[in-house]
Amino acid sequence: MMTSAVSPAFAPPFAAELGAMPEWDLGDLYPAPDSPRLEADLKAADAAARAFQQRFEGRLADIPGDELGEAIELYEALSETLCRVLSYAQLRYAANVADPERGRFSQMMQERVTAITTQTLFFTLELNRLDEALLADKMTAPRAARYAPWVREQRAYRPHQLSDEAERLLHDLSVVGGTAWCRLFDETIADLRFPVNGQELSSAQALHLLSDADGAVRQAAARSVGEVLGKNIRVFTLITNVLAKEKEIDDTWRRYPRPTSFRNLSNQVEDEVVDALVSAVKGAWDRLAHRYYALKAQWFGVEQLEYWDRNAPLPDDADRVIPWAEAKSIVLDAYGAFSPALRAVGERFFQGGWIDAPARPGKSPGAFAHPTVPSAHPYLLLNYQGKIRDVMTLAHELGHGVHQVLAAGQGQFLADTPLTLAETASVFGEMMTFRALLAAESDPKHRRVMLASKVEDMINTVVRQIAFYEFERVVHDERRHGELSSERLGEIWLDVQRASLGPALRFSPEYAHYWAYIPHFIHSPFYVYAYAFGDCLVNSLYDVYQRGGVADFQAHYIEMLKAGGTLRHKDLLAPFGLDAGDPAFWRRGLEVIAGFIDELEAMG
Repeated sequence: MMTSAVSPAFAPPFAAELGAMPEWDLGDLYPAPDSPRLEADLKAADAAARAFQQRFEGRLADIPGDELGEAIELYEALSETLCRVLSYAQLRYAANVADPERGRFSQMMQERVTAITTQTLFFTLELNRLDEALLADKMTAPRAARYAPWVREQRAYRPHQLSDEAERLLHDLSVVGGTAWCRLFDETIADLRFPVNGQELSSAQALHLLSDADGAVRQAAARSVGEVLGKNIRVFTLITNVLAKEKEIDDTWRRYPRPTSFRNLSNQVEDEVVDALVSAVKGAWDRLAHRYYALKAQWFGVEQLEYWDRNAPLPDDADRVIPWAEAKSIVLDAYGAFSPALRAVGERFFQGGWIDAPARPGKSPGAFAHPTVPSAHPYLLLNYQGKIRDVMTLAHELGHGVHQVLAAGQGQFLADTPLTLAETASVFGEMMTFRALLAAESDPKHRRVMLASKVEDMINTVVRQIAFYEFERVVHDERRHGELSSERLGEIWLDVQRASLGPALRFSPEYAHYWAYIPHFIHSPFYVYAYAFGDCLVNSLYDVYQRGGVADFQAHYIEMLKAGGTLRHKDLLAPFGLDAGDPAFWRRGLEVIAGFIDELEAMG
């Protein structure tokens, strides 16, 4: 496995303490961008797409069920090949977004794949036009029946499907539409440098300093982030307005009733379930965030916290650096205490070059788990900098990765999990790690620090993400009446932040620009509620586990992960006696956070 040290120009004072960290090896996808195997795959995929179109276009209504099953198998195999190509290009690009060659290569692969898939676009369109009774008869054939969940989800988009010509046009234009604007956002963020105390930092490194133990460092980093984003705010405003308008046009043509409808449909969750979640969280803002930050202000001896102190370590926090090797042990041990089988899957990520851990110039900020394709394996991207939150991020992304490995047996079309359920394993991984760390700590001061840190993470995951959702909702609603100015976007942002986080926080003018760095607004509109969904779901799920209410909980949990996208949330949660459609479900999850805050208040 390759290892890396942080670039000296970007190195924090504790960089040497982090130890050697892994970088991923993309050779399991393709050995190089000019690989003959990659070019051969693209040419073979093009030929397969042409043959597929010639054989099946216009014939789906006439072929028997087993042949329809064969057609889906061929379509799935072609999809897997093309997803392998795109995964390689995207991961290579994410490793250094500032490299123009990588950007060009990623765009070229996207364009070639788009050209190939134009030939097969007919398939799902024609499938969705089949009469219900006729399709039901075909789906009784064993070869087709295996794909029933995939067909069900394709058919969910039937009311929103356009003519074949319109669908082809939108498909072809995508590479110079939303995809291109996302690339502009990524490259702009990657190129920005944030001056802090004589160092020129990336966005990930500057934002990391908002949890530094030194208040002066936090303030300097926060001011720098706001000022640099402010100097570039016209670009981010343009990107946001264009993408919101593009979404409005698409939603109008496809007859989606509101901006969130497409995301809910793709997440396989009903509008009323999401509405119940959002309503429950907003109704608990005062009991959660407002109460906690008032308590934190009291600990810091002030009436109001500055916004850069929101994630500040507590006065009793030793704020030590956790080397990579220790973080690995902490997370794997926590996974193993719950289930040796989960640990065994998790260990594979550290043995095979599946993780890219260090922060470095040009690297995509944040963290993610990319599933790639079932015939390969997932890859994790981190920007590990040695804080306890970085350990929790490792636990989170490893949960995604383990989930993706376990679901891979379902195949390309059935392994994919909707975002709402995709966050289950990741948040559960965080909870296992936190509980293990808390159980091992006996010092009351350290326990308070750990509990407070967990509450902050949960507030960031639940309260803050629903606040992000509210920001998006207002922006997309207002964009329908005209372009939004940078000033108006900042006003919406500050209004939502004040309402959600409460009066114990003070926001300086430059904080109005902080909406601009959040990639989910650009890449996946309304994605963010999935984090709150996952956190509340896991809180309820973990409560069931702790109470011992389900025999063989671990076995049921692993089977849930293995199911991938074959079952919807009602079916997946039924073995645990949980129902996300019940408002009490969300209250149960939120009460876990409130209970932690009760415990902190009792500690004084």
